Amino acid sequence: MMMCVAAVLVSCSTSTAPKHTCTQVSVLRANGSDGVLWLPVQESMGEANIRILADNNQLEFIRVRLAKDSIDYFVPYELSRWGGRDLVIEFRTWLPDTVRRDKMVCWEAIRITNDELKITNDDSPYRSLYHQTPAYGWMNDPNGMYYDEASGLWHLYYQHNPYGAMWGNMHWAHSTSRDLLHWEHQPIAIRPTALGTIFSGSCDIDRNNTAGFGENAVVALFTSDGESQKQAIAYSLDGGQTFTHYAGNPVLTDTIADFRDPKVFRDTITNRWVMALACQQEVRFYASENLKDWTYLSRFGEGYGCHDGVWECPDLIKVQSDKGQGTKESKWVLLVNINPGGPFGGSATQYFVGDWDGKEFKCENSKCENGQKTKWLDYGKDHYATVTWHNAPDNRVVAIGWMSNWQYANQLPTLPFRSQNTIARDLSLYIDDAGEYRVAVKPSPESMALRGEVVNNLPDAAVVELTLDGKQDALITLANDKGEKVVMTLDVHRQTFSMDRTAAGDCSFSPDFAAVTTAPLFVKRDMYHVTLFIDHCSIEAFDGEGAWAMTNLVFPSEPYNRLDVQGGEAKIYNIR
Repeated sequence: MMMCVAAVLVSCSTSTAPKHTCTQVSVLRANGSDGVLWLPVQESMGEANIRILADNNQLEFIRVRLAKDSIDYFVPYELSRWGGRDLVIEFRTWLPDTVRRDKMVCWEAIRITNDELKITNDDSPYRSLYHQTPAYGWMNDPNGMYYDEASGLWHLYYQHNPYGAMWGNMHWAHSTSRDLLHWEHQPIAIRPTALGTIFSGSCDIDRNNTAGFGENAVVALFTSDGESQKQAIAYSLDGGQTFTHYAGNPVLTDTIADFRDPKVFRDTITNRWVMALACQQEVRFYASENLKDWTYLSRFGEGYGCHDGVWECPDLIKVQSDKGQGTKESKWVLLVNINPGGPFGGSATQYFVGDWDGKEFKCENSKCENGQKTKWLDYGKDHYATVTWHNAPDNRVVAIGWMSNWQYANQLPTLPFRSQNTIARDLSLYIDDAGEYRVAVKPSPESMALRGEVVNNLPDAAVVELTLDGKQDALITLANDKGEKVVMTLDVHRQTFSMDRTAAGDCSFSPDFAAVTTAPLFVKRDMYHVTLFIDHCSIEAFDGEGAWAMTNLVFPSEPYNRLDVQGGEAKIYNIR
């Protein structure tokens, strides 16, 4: 059954607001048993406030860019979440006082249907074949990832706007996978509360019930963003499917504006929980016995790395390295994401190698001026908010990043969804030619399992293995019949690998998109092996030994179907 909502609008009022705008309010009545309210979105519009009311109480508040002139896409609001309650839905919009409310196209287009919730308007040619994406709407930072050995599931939560493909209305959405390649969409896991929307954070399995929520409870710690940023808890007793907000929230507060993104781990040195928290341009560390009561330990950041933007999404991890003849040494690595300040503009992930003594992180590298010695985890434009999975099997350090850049993330031409995550990557350590420890970034074994049969022609999604002569320059070109191309260059004299996407396809949505990105090789070799992961709108390049990685989005008008390699050989695999 489908019902036209315009017929049930019951009131409209207008009041004059500053700057020659009108505050216009429309109200409709609905019932939770009606199913789904479909809201038409026009992204060029400002956000309208929508309140869901029942029994004289506000149940929920969201913001949606309601369509005035034309409709870009629809987003669903699930009325059925509220059972059979009678609902009042209040729409408050701001328009020039010359525009009549009843001329907005949204009022004729809004529909209620009790059909099964489905997004039927996804005809984007850029929907990835093997990268995790939202079913619809907006996605940014991966959050709360953990591996559940009992079920064999990799859990991935992420920042999500279910009511538009631009940033806003932050929830934790949820996907699960058994192989880090094929992702199943789960219901939204954590929704906003009166404390604020749900910003980034982490999950841990509380095996010894230190928080008192129950043995093996999955405990999420995240930032509630309202009038201030504060840290809060929700817990799950059903394997991470549904979460209950802790009644004692918030559990950690401060007076600074940027106070967010808690990454929590169980510290075996002190046998307590430790939180790494992004605080403006430093990382602060806190400790707790029960995940609820936190004590300040130390801070890190001044004089180290890049400070051209706000530090976000930290992660402190113990990483193994292969050293000498099979012996192993471990060091601590602090991942810190920064925006802006990336090596090619916008957002990126830097890291620091050092030691953790249970109280302080001590970087083994000397301080640097103006970020000149900053170590970057990825040398592309589109790699941010990188964090690792809790409880990964075999003591692996498995990471994933958001494949976008804040310079243009809200403008990507992929409607009705925006953003995808990188493939999973295993992290380890190596020593470069200068004698410094660096993080090795390799596609996870699960990602390498994508390789199917060797083929002669380039499919629209593929894995390409390149063998390049280290004594001469190499040129690798991906192209299509429209003349669009991506050119990659191995420069043995400068010891760099670069990727040029200036002619890759659509670059019109942002002046910051067309770019050439360049990675130092760090280790000189007689032969270089490079792996390319090509999907419908992305290219991820990896040094065969993990010395560098490079992640870039591309938007060709049709898939690349030709590969030319000068100075080496290529083996093309289709995707299983």
